[in-house]
Amino acid sequence: MLFFFDNTICSVLPVDKHWINWVLFFYFYFHRGLKYVLSEAFYMKVKVLNNIAKTGLDILEKEGFFLQENDGLDGCSGIVLRSHNIAEEKLPKSIFAIARAGAGTNNIDVEDCSQNGVVVFNTPGANANAVKEMVLCSLILGKRDLVSGNRSIDAIDIDNMDDEAVIKEIEAMKKLYVGSEIKNKNLTVVGLGAIGSMVAEHAIQLGMNVTGYDPGLTVETALRLPSSIKMANSLEGSLRDAEYISLHIPLVPDTKEIINSKLITKLNNSVLINFSRGGIVCEESLLDGLDQKFLYKYVTDFPTKKLINRVRTKKDVVIFPHLGASTTESEINCAEMACSQLADFLNKGKIVNSVNFPNISSEKVSKHRIYFSNINEPGIISKVADVLAQENVNIVEFVNKSRNNLASNIIDSDDEIAPHILDRLMKIKGVTNARLCY
Repeated sequence: MLFFFDNTICSVLPVDKHWINWVLFFYFYFHRGLKYVLSEAFYMKVKVLNNIAKTGLDILEKEGFFLQENDGLDGCSGIVLRSHNIAEEKLPKSIFAIARAGAGTNNIDVEDCSQNGVVVFNTPGANANAVKEMVLCSLILGKRDLVSGNRSIDAIDIDNMDDEAVIKEIEAMKKLYVGSEIKNKNLTVVGLGAIGSMVAEHAIQLGMNVTGYDPGLTVETALRLPSSIKMANSLEGSLRDAEYISLHIPLVPDTKEIINSKLITKLNNSVLINFSRGGIVCEESLLDGLDQKFLYKYVTDFPTKKLINRVRTKKDVVIFPHLGASTTESEINCAEMACSQLADFLNKGKIVNSVNFPNISSEKVSKHRIYFSNINEPGIISKVADVLAQENVNIVEFVNKSRNNLASNIIDSDDEIAPHILDRLMKIKGVTNARLCY
């Protein structure tokens, strides 16, 4: 038999030289119970998908999790990933949470997770500065063709020219790449979350006139916005005088192809910047808008075959290979944030930055903690309390939080929580998950 003691594997063998292992075994077995021995004998497993920064994975290991990188999902309690697509995968019942090291969660079936009590985390703001810098770069590239200017240098036949001739050739090129400055130009920022609000703030510092639009603007976000930003009441209204447009909204059913011909045909040679998701912009409407000069240029982080073909024949599309958050700092921030959130939930039932369940937390006040999730309907909480009362489990503290049609709960008790109690809770109609944190 093997068991873990302070991360050391101790072999329990009937040999005299292993007397220390016998002492430890009998202490755990008789003083704290065989169930505790078995529960301590196995770490919870977290499946690691994609290349997650080591500093994030170190957090999970420090918190006592076993990182599973090669095998499947069976037996894992959580998943940490970046862009790996698991939207079509059938998740085993052992999965309690998924942590996305990034903002977007369209690679996860969030609706299915919600129905099965699986908490989905993201890391809002962790990559905000990296994306903000790319957007500011794109604003300048919008009407200054620096990309083509750089490429033109490669076309100079310097092998057959002296320095004076090279300089003369370069000076002759300058008139081909005269552009426009962004100072005093009108920028519309659609979506004023962590990234959008930073873009607005720094664009104002660069001398731009900024209009913002965000139908889901929170009081907290509104308070941190610059006082000089002009807020619009509608998407169409926000684009009315826009010379530059930057998109910072999630891809959900309501935002799919929200930038379409209806809006694009009302623009006037504008620069459209999209570092959110490709599906937000209707590609056919975009290409028509470029042809008809409603749009001057499209700058995006989401290549498609049609856009790549456009780059080869025109100069009105600039594409990056999904580099918005590709900085060392951003990857570390996202990894650490995602892994910390996953560890806190699996160990303590704490939820912060979930895209489907409400935030919930509670300080440790007793020996044991149950976390359970449920459909937010009347009567479920009372049924849970009835089961615990029938099992002689006294509730020391009960925390309940709801968000739309879902609810999260933390129950603390000093009484032993036997496995069959959790089974009874899971059988209550409307309870989607129930587990013992400690």
